[in-house]
Amino acid sequence: MSSDLDRAVKMLLEDEGSSCVLCAGDTVYSSRERGVKPLVDWIDSDLDLRHFSAADRIVGRAAAFLYVILGVDAVYAPVMSEEAISTLSRYGISQRCDTPVKEIRNRENTGCCPMEAATADCTDPYAALENIRRKLASLKKAGQALTQSAENEQ
Repeated sequence: MSSDLDRAVKMLLEDEGSSCVLCAGDTVYSSRERGVKPLVDWIDSDLDLRHFSAADRIVGRAAAFLYVILGVDAVYAPVMSEEAISTLSRYGISQRCDTPVKEIRNRENTGCCPMEAATADCTDPYAALENIRRKLASLKKAGQALTQSAENEQ
């Protein structure tokens, strides 16, 4: 394991609030946001994250496609789906996980993660990104509708 990946893993595991950490040399980026949102934000920011190493709490197929777009060299996650392992391997990104799983489940553990479902038929990282963007927008809209409904009931 590279020293960048070692450092990213150490930082992720020492800070329980971090959701993902990327390291390359003296440069470190981290996020406390959940899900794939920080990865999409980094893609949108035009940061050059090629050759960084990433440590993430959970990596499924959707996150794997985003790491491919970001151009990282290595990814660690305590939990990683079989599809994520396969996707990262296909693009030459080394990966390590503590617990490989068949699929990433949603937060309520009632089914598949919505991002996994959104990328289920994708083979191209950029097509996956578009599906992820649509799903994030849909979830945001649904959350706003729930908030509005709760406010109307008060």
